[in-house]
Amino acid sequence: MGEPGTQQIIRMFERISLAINSEKGRLSELDGAIGDADHGITMARGFSAVTKRLSGSNCETLSPSEILRIAASTFLDAVGASTGPLYATAFTDAAQALSGKDRLAVQEQADLIAAFSSGIKRRGKGERGDKTMLDAWVPAAEAALRARARDATAVEMWQDILSAAETGCESTKSMVAARGRALRLGERSLGHIDPGAASAVVIIAAMKDTFADS
Repeated sequence: MGEPGTQQIIRMFERISLAINSEKGRLSELDGAIGDADHGITMARGFSAVTKRLSGSNCETLSPSEILRIAASTFLDAVGASTGPLYATAFTDAAQALSGKDRLAVQEQADLIAAFSSGIKRRGKGERGDKTMLDAWVPAAEAALRARARDATAVEMWQDILSAAETGCESTKSMVAARGRALRLGERSLGHIDPGAASAVVIIAAMKDTFADS
């Protein structure tokens, strides 16, 4: 049956936090080109707060859905600003998608990615092509749903998800920002990778490490 979903979700956030923390300098440097140079620091603070909260002794007894709801409120409290509500909504939508699920097979893992993407899109009212994190999340979700439809293994699905996210992130280099803080730069945002898309790839890679290796 595999590992209980609660343990997977807790470990997922631990791995995300470690990965974001190790990349925070690069992410803030990317942000410095088109934003306020604090994206990596902000994301690291948010996921560190989540990991600290989920290390509480009672969390192992909760459902995956309840863990995601705790993560949503904790991330929002720690980060606020523009990124906080986006990921808080992503985690809340994922909690709804996994309601009643104790174990996360390939189908539930695909639902998790799809919910993250749709939550960010709904809250931010953005689209793929706007030069935002959605340029990584939307293709990642599409890859997940395609993989699920063809009954791919978890390893195959996560390889496809990460590859799609990486390609989407790289594509932001040739985009002019249509949303976010980089919008004010206009054509000057060309040639720069969006930091939100870059951090999305870091998150997705950590999720792959969690689920594909389970």
